[in-house]
Amino acid sequence: MPGLDDWENKPLNIIQSIFDGEREGSWADKVTHYFASRLSAALITIPSLNDVPMHTLTPNSLVRYRCMVQDMYDPEIYLGVYEVKDVKSGETYLKLGKYRDVAECKSGEEILLESPNNVPADRQTLYCVPIPGETAWVKKAYAERSQSRAHASSSRPAARCKRGLDEDDMPADGCNGAASFLPSPPSETAAGAVAAVSGEGEQKRCRTSAVAGEASHRNPDLNFPLPGETGPACLVKVYNQEQTPFKVNDVVEFVGVLSVDPVLANFKDDSEQQQSLLDQMLVDEAEDEVHHPPPSLVPRLHAVIAYPLQHNNAHLPDNISAAHGRQSVEKFVQTQLQETREHIISMLTDALLGDKMAAEYLLCNLISSVYARRDILALGKLSLNLIGVPDGFADHFYKMLQKIVSKVFFLPMTLENLNEVPFVPRKDYAANRVTSGVLQLSEHTHLVLDETAMQPGRLDANGVRNLTALGNLITWQKVDYDFQYHTQEFQCNIPVIVMSKAKSMLTCDIQLYLQPTTAVENKESVYDSLLERLTPDYLERFRVYLSLTRLMDYALNDEVQKMVEEDFVSLRQRQGAQQITVDDFHRLLCVARLLSVSHGHARLTPDIWLRAKTMEQLRKALAPSARP
Repeated sequence: MPGLDDWENKPLNIIQSIFDGEREGSWADKVTHYFASRLSAALITIPSLNDVPMHTLTPNSLVRYRCMVQDMYDPEIYLGVYEVKDVKSGETYLKLGKYRDVAECKSGEEILLESPNNVPADRQTLYCVPIPGETAWVKKAYAERSQSRAHASSSRPAARCKRGLDEDDMPADGCNGAASFLPSPPSETAAGAVAAVSGEGEQKRCRTSAVAGEASHRNPDLNFPLPGETGPACLVKVYNQEQTPFKVNDVVEFVGVLSVDPVLANFKDDSEQQQSLLDQMLVDEAEDEVHHPPPSLVPRLHAVIAYPLQHNNAHLPDNISAAHGRQSVEKFVQTQLQETREHIISMLTDALLGDKMAAEYLLCNLISSVYARRDILALGKLSLNLIGVPDGFADHFYKMLQKIVSKVFFLPMTLENLNEVPFVPRKDYAANRVTSGVLQLSEHTHLVLDETAMQPGRLDANGVRNLTALGNLITWQKVDYDFQYHTQEFQCNIPVIVMSKAKSMLTCDIQLYLQPTTAVENKESVYDSLLERLTPDYLERFRVYLSLTRLMDYALNDEVQKMVEEDFVSLRQRQGAQQITVDDFHRLLCVARLLSVSHGHARLTPDIWLRAKTMEQLRKALAPSARP
């Protein structure tokens, strides 16, 4: 009988036993239900690749990984079920190949690669990276919340080995047919390279030449979208993709079987036979190197359960729609939301040098989110251009923002950055992967653009393309990935703040002239004092508030909708159609919506509607063109 903790330490044994008990029908569903039922109460006991050094983790144990899907590779073929034969007795049995990279058999057994009982299958490989822009407090909070235990181990439960592709079948006293499930083109049904164990049980790892064990000394490019990012990348193998479809840039926490077998690495082998094999499989050397990085740097994770993440705020339940999550939300809304809003407005007012109206608009920007799309319009976005900010202000603002939001990226718009930094992801056909750019961000990542860093100069062709990409992101909430022969549109949900001295060259929804009441020269002391006042209690409440209000439900009932429409018609009649456009109306509706949810209201009230109209009138009056 498996031990109580075997499902964590030896999940493959549990999966095999479920398979043996019911080979026909819904054994795969039973595997999912088995682990889901246990993880519901014990998820945080599972070690996380984000927090635990990989060398302390036991291979083939259960681990979890919080990440963003950076790329999706072609499906790979593997042996879903393979037949194993005991050489002495001649008895055979079926073994499950799912959730494995390397087929295993015991000493004295052989894998029957030509057995008619073998079942080929396919699985999807996702290249995943740590969530881009995830702030330091989020990583720290998840690490503290985790109760994971790292299990160091140097042993393997079964003999595993590898043989050269040019070797004949080994004698029947070893593991003569073990197969490595290395990725193969979808048309291939072979298992790939095979493994062998000597009669004494000694593991052999050999290739077709004397340099078989010599891996490439070049460290692979981990393809992180943002510079300076740290943490492990991971190749996640997913099954039943039709039940849980994933997209590029999705944020997911996977729980699965860790695979770090060295045979998975790409080895430098210049032999004619190896090159001939690559040619037959139509696999480019660059692609082979990118898709098979050393597992010590890029481990493999066979996903058993996947949890799409609504947010990455460790202070909140992962699923706020579940019963426990709803209770936490309701308690916060009823007891702390209004008070927290007052405090956060006060803090943002100080951060904006005393401009309270700018603080209200900034709060609306921080909790904005695209909730629907109508044709090409992204409804719910509210980009903000703060005009008239002093030199150096954006740096202080960004440091403050890092304290309260869970994902943020700061981009100084220097000529060097615009001309040289890759903004848009690009398809690399030689390596068969999407090379990341700084605009490959998961939803709700705050993007702060500092136009005050721009100096006179010339934008080259790449700079113009990057500037166009920023404009498309702000206006349409999309990024057109470069596939060389065409572009592919990827929708996004990125709140954008543009800091500029004059009106930005990028068109934003809200253009607001900063009205400081604190001396600009004192901005350093203002921010130093502000950061000192942000106690851990206040910070946690601010972080919870910003995440919850962004995810709150909101709707217009028929009565309020009629009132809003009549008010819009009345405004156009009084001020003229040119003064109140349809775009103005959409913007006003968005501001009213965000003000409502910022107060914890799921419905628009007449008071909030009046307040939104007043804010918009005051904002427009601040524009130079509106002044006498």
